[in-house]
Amino acid sequence: MKALRVGLGQLVLLIDFITRPSKKKRTSAAQAAVEQSAQGLTLYQFHACPFCVKTRRTLRRLNVPVALRDAKNNAQDRQTLLSEGGRVKVPCLRIEEDGKTVWMYESKVIIDYLQQRFAAA
Repeated sequence: MKALRVGLGQLVLLIDFITRPSKKKRTSAAQAAVEQSAQGLTLYQFHACPFCVKTRRTLRRLNVPVALRDAKNNAQDRQTLLSEGGRVKVPCLRIEEDGKTVWMYESKVIIDYLQQRFAAA
């Protein structure tokens, strides 16, 4: 069963690589504003998770640079996700703004948030 899961994960990564979306074009000033706004964002993810791939594709399409944390292979990142976020579930977007930290789970919710925040920028 594990071999099947690993094989499917690699297939998902291959399809993602082949069909990778192009990045959104912005003026350099607008892109700098997006990069500044995205500094408080961190995505906790598993590399081959289909929902994480979907979320990363949205980040690429919107051209939003976000720090990625590997909650599967990095014990410290996994522990941070568990202790601060409350559970080991990916994808999880950590949003730090105005001294507050929000842990957002579910790829659809994360993608909707990213679309609302960065699509018009």
